[in-house]
Order: sequence, then structure tokens, then C-alpha cells
Amino acid sequence: MAWYRTAKKADWKNLAEVKQVYPAADLVGRYTVFNISGNKYRLIARIVYRSRTLFVVAVMTHEEYDLGKWKE
Repeated sequence: MAWYRTAKKADWKNLAEVKQVYPAADLVGRYTVFNISGNKYRLIARIVYRSRTLFVVAVMTHEEYDLGKWKE
């Protein structure tokens, strides 16, 4: 919920601005990957900066993320 509240209020214009709030956020292909809940989970989002929209693609455990099936 903390991530959701922060993202909902955000007006990010690029990955650098995302990283100011979430330094561990990474760009993987066209997705932004966030470590949440003490790095127990990964939240994968598609951020379209131009239209200021954010789509949550998946939320999974660190182990599920490492399997890489979400990239298919």
C-alpha cells in the first residue's frame, strides 16, 4: 500500500525521477521493476511518462521474479 500511495501521487517524467524515490528501481526492457516489502517482492510496472499512466503488470515474490516467466 505504501508503494501504491506514493506512485498514485507521483508525477514522474523519467526513470531518473523514479529513482529519486525508489533508488533500487530498474528498467528491464520496457518495464520498471520495483523491490517492495523489504525486497521480498517485485512489482513490475509499465510507465508511460508522456501520458502519465502506470500499469501494474505483476506482483511476485523475489523467487518467482528470478524464474523470468514474467518476461514471456
